[in-house]
Amino acid sequence: MADPRDDEQPEYTLYRSRRRPFGRGGKATLDPPPKQPQPQPAQPEAYDRHPWDVPPPEPPKRTRRRRRRLSPWRLLAYLVAAVAGWLLISLVLFLVSAQIEASKVTHGADAELTSAGFPLTSANTILVLGSDARVKGTHEAGAQTIGQPSRSDSIMLLRIGGGHNATLSIPRDTVVPIPGHGSDKINAAYAYGGPALAARTVEQFLGIEINHIVEVNFENFPQLIDALGGITYKGGCVVGRLNGGFKNGGYTLRLKAGTHKIDGKQALALARVRENLCNPKETDLTREHRQQKMITSIKDQVKSFSTFIRLPWVSWAAPKAIRTDMGGPSLLGLVGAELTGGSAEAQVLKPTGTVVTASGGDGLTVSSSSVHRAVAAFMKG
Repeated sequence: MADPRDDEQPEYTLYRSRRRPFGRGGKATLDPPPKQPQPQPAQPEAYDRHPWDVPPPEPPKRTRRRRRRLSPWRLLAYLVAAVAGWLLISLVLFLVSAQIEASKVTHGADAELTSAGFPLTSANTILVLGSDARVKGTHEAGAQTIGQPSRSDSIMLLRIGGGHNATLSIPRDTVVPIPGHGSDKINAAYAYGGPALAARTVEQFLGIEINHIVEVNFENFPQLIDALGGITYKGGCVVGRLNGGFKNGGYTLRLKAGTHKIDGKQALALARVRENLCNPKETDLTREHRQQKMITSIKDQVKSFSTFIRLPWVSWAAPKAIRTDMGGPSLLGLVGAELTGGSAEAQVLKPTGTVVTASGGDGLTVSSSSVHRAVAAFMKG
């Protein structure tokens, strides 16, 4: 029987000679032949493979996107957009709050007012009234609470808009003719007929037209000052009792001479205190000057950067601190005129004499020449 190994071809190895690099007579060396690539086994067809033998598809390669570098211009654009959004929110809150408060103005006052242009671009004369009504819950004897007839605790005129910015305060004890009620202290007009009669009385006394009325809401005034983060006041020593002081359920104010950061309750007491226990010689004229200094302090605080951070809260609280015939846009124009009108020319109508009223109280008189000079300076300012 033939051996199967006889049919197999013998394997041969072929060597090639290579000369030495130096000299011709060098011996040749034999190099092995290059290796031939081995044939790969045939892959089975797809239908011959098992599911688990199929290799998973390769995931798509992700192309890495280049991040845009935050350039100064792009950063500035983001900052401008954020500021614009913050201002827009504050504007909407201001207009909504003003619209709510506009419906609370005493009806009948509009008939006594003379129309004027937009407060930001046209000169307007605004009567600012502060009632001496006490908040509910006070135990001060004889005090009128809010909602009952009361006298105006402060009377101030603003000339604002169209490049004008002036204030004129009228002492509350000034004796003037009150239409339908004879001669009496000017603050009694508010008690007799509210803001409408108060406006008519001031118009006849000074001989000017009033375009708008603003009543300070003493219940919400402290909230506005607190929303601003307080205001800075610089002045002499003041000790006063608001609504009868702490013993009568009110508030007692104590401020040493110098500069102070005061909150809402302190600001309200400072604006209303009449009898300064720290300086009994003070008169109503001193109090009027104090109120004008506070208005300047409020305006300075509104312009500060800290108020910009609080702007939505300030915008919501500001209209609630007053009652006015002006709607949201007009009130916004008034605020803009105050902020852009520079320093106000502040003055107080100075009395020239005293008189005894029909009720037996002491009143102040102002000569017609003093009135004309004060009004001329006010309308020009």
